[in-house]
Amino acid sequence: MIAATAKIGANAHVAAYVVIDDDVEIGDDAVLLPHVVIYRGARIGKNFFAHAHAVVREDCRLGDNVILQNGVIVGCDGFGFARDGQHRDHRWEKITQSGLAVLEDDIEVQANSCIDRASVGETRIARGAKIDNLVQVGHGSAVGENTLLCAQVGLAGSTVIGKDVILAGQVGVAGHCNVGDGVIVTAQSGTHGDIPPGTMVSGSPAFDHKQWLRAVSIFNKLPELAKAVRNLTARQPTDAGSAKKDG
Repeated sequence: MIAATAKIGANAHVAAYVVIDDDVEIGDDAVLLPHVVIYRGARIGKNFFAHAHAVVREDCRLGDNVILQNGVIVGCDGFGFARDGQHRDHRWEKITQSGLAVLEDDIEVQANSCIDRASVGETRIARGAKIDNLVQVGHGSAVGENTLLCAQVGLAGSTVIGKDVILAGQVGVAGHCNVGDGVIVTAQSGTHGDIPPGTMVSGSPAFDHKQWLRAVSIFNKLPELAKAVRNLTARQPTDAGSAKKDG
């Protein structure tokens, strides 16, 4: 279904079961494969390629040369809830997510990743960023140019990631943190504070990668070190007694 108010550029391919809602604008040479859904008011540039079941939510903005792999959702509601103190059970009440998500030019988002819309303002993915499968970008976050978010990375809300950053698989970044330009965070690390530009960190909580390597090396030797300490401790009374006797 294509709404009468939608505008689609030249040379478009729109497959079966695609839904394009009111007031949508899509540039030239777009390819929308089956079951793609574009919500009302979305604006999308040229050379858009959306694989089956990709979704662009209301009022979101996508630049030129954007690729959405299967199951990607751009502009889903951010995870925003607040306790309702008026009720005895303190239930969670939904906070309206009225912002939008913006993807600049030359971006690819791979299968089943979600880029939340902001509660206010915007969530922005800058030009040239690449986002792997099963990545979560929280509401109000910003991802810099040419940054890589590898599989299963999770960014909590209001995270700021610089340009040329690499977050390896399963990295988690706590909300309201700033990750500087050129940072590398190794796989399965968890960051809980700001990271200065050009650094490489590892672990959970993450810290300098070289220190982390030394710490891991020592960790493997802890049983031997503990045994040595116990032996030293066991000898101390005897050594003290011998010293007293010799005196």
